[in-house]
Amino acid sequence: MTGTFAVVVAHPDDDALTWAGTVAKHAREDGFRFVLVQATDGEAGHIRDDFPATRESLGVIRRHECVAAWRAVGRPPDRLEWLGLPDGRLAEIPHADLVDRVAAVLASETPEVVATFGPDGVTGHPDHIAVGAAVDAAFARLRADGCPGLRRLLHHVLPQSEFDRWQQRRRALDLPPFDPTSLYHWRGVPDDEIGLTVDCRTVVDRVMAGIEQHHSQLHVLAGSPADIGQLRPIVAHEWATVVWPPPVPGVMLCDIFDGC
Repeated sequence: MTGTFAVVVAHPDDDALTWAGTVAKHAREDGFRFVLVQATDGEAGHIRDDFPATRESLGVIRRHECVAAWRAVGRPPDRLEWLGLPDGRLAEIPHADLVDRVAAVLASETPEVVATFGPDGVTGHPDHIAVGAAVDAAFARLRADGCPGLRRLLHHVLPQSEFDRWQQRRRALDLPPFDPTSLYHWRGVPDDEIGLTVDCRTVVDRVMAGIEQHHSQLHVLAGSPADIGQLRPIVAHEWATVVWPPPVPGVMLCDIFDGC
């Protein structure tokens, strides 16, 4: 079975690092619809010295990078919704307002599967955490109201075992390891909390092609543009905790639509 897959994230490039492989794998299926919601334009992102952007232009640049990235993956979203909220300040927006904005999109699309960030935000980013909490609340509200679809809610995560291997690779490359207690550093979750593992190795070239379109933020994603290849082992799989329906102990899903 396929259906509509809605991904709700905070910034352009969040989507490229989380669900591009799944989208690429379903790209040519007739029944597949891909909805992407970007809460911000990413206008508060870091601007490295050699990149031709200003604080005023960065948001527009990152919007274009997002569109180019999905073209490189080979499957642009059927709907790309920009909420236009302030980058770096999502936690300051009243939670109910953010929930309403997300719920409006989900109610109009009735996706079978919704994916966002969990309480760790993957990197502890307050914007990620705020968006994830809003999606969780919107999903629960719509289900309680009898909205169709909404059969599965996923939180993108990084398993602790994979995080540990990434740390080892970074040390071998003389790159500083992540500090999972620090803001904006990657962190893992216990492996036994993982309920979905998607093998994306057959489409990893397309995933990397998409990531590489985010020219303005390559130094943020990998430490420097030259180090972007270190992400390849990470995006060769996609992992999630299953929030709804309650996960069955010992059952590992291999696709977002398994059992929907």
